[in-house]
Amino acid sequence: MMKKHILISVTFLTAVLYSCKTVPVTGRKQLSLVPNGLITTMSFSAYDSVVKTSPTLSQFDGRAQMVTRVGSKIQQAVESYMQQNNMSKELKSFKWEFNTINEDIVNAWCMPGGKVVVYTGLLPVTQNETALAVVMGHEIAHAIARHGNERMSQGLLVGLGGLVLEEALKEKKEETQLIFLGLYMIGSNLAYSLPNSRMQESEADKLGLIFMSMAGYNPEEAVPFWKRMAANNKGSHLPEFLSTHPSDETRIKKLTEIIPEIKGKYYKQ
Repeated sequence: MMKKHILISVTFLTAVLYSCKTVPVTGRKQLSLVPNGLITTMSFSAYDSVVKTSPTLSQFDGRAQMVTRVGSKIQQAVESYMQQNNMSKELKSFKWEFNTINEDIVNAWCMPGGKVVVYTGLLPVTQNETALAVVMGHEIAHAIARHGNERMSQGLLVGLGGLVLEEALKEKKEETQLIFLGLYMIGSNLAYSLPNSRMQESEADKLGLIFMSMAGYNPEEAVPFWKRMAANNKGSHLPEFLSTHPSDETRIKKLTEIIPEIKGKYYKQ
């Protein structure tokens, strides 16, 4: 019995080690247990459901046109970068789409596979197209870095245990879908998921600045934008150690440090 448990443990650990991927651009190693085909299928289904059941703006609306314009420029920058660095295969499953939902929510997101939503409640805070590029670059960076897959992989391990992972992916598709929907935004375990979430947020901040700069948007706009966000969020933030995001002060400090290098290397007017 002991030998059997050891064999199972070794087999599982070996599978985990072989499931580590490298984040494009940063080179960080990450856990990636979920097949891309599965996670994009769930992503596209969830995205279509949100768009169809929400007050989504017509593409004739000027706000929606701005979102699509910014998104398309960042998409082109991402595709160009990946091609130049022989990583185009990382975008094979992407089917880009940009929609604007007319709700007073200060938020935007990008699901795996390049499915983007911006809420109109965000626009009074962005105030201009360049600041919108800050947000969309950040959210698209989450998808390029496969953060959704990484968080789902972590959540499956924590919530289901490694020994039933294969069964969950192959046989329990409905349960796996629910895990995807729950874990994509909130994670499964406070102590385990929060540090990784903050790390992913910082990584997306950096990648987002790179992509928006390559798309022709001045990355210096990130600092005044996040200051406006901080003012908008005043009084509503948890302490950083209990938050999935870095504090506003931490984020602005890090952005201020990296913007000059990114602007010099990637920004083309």
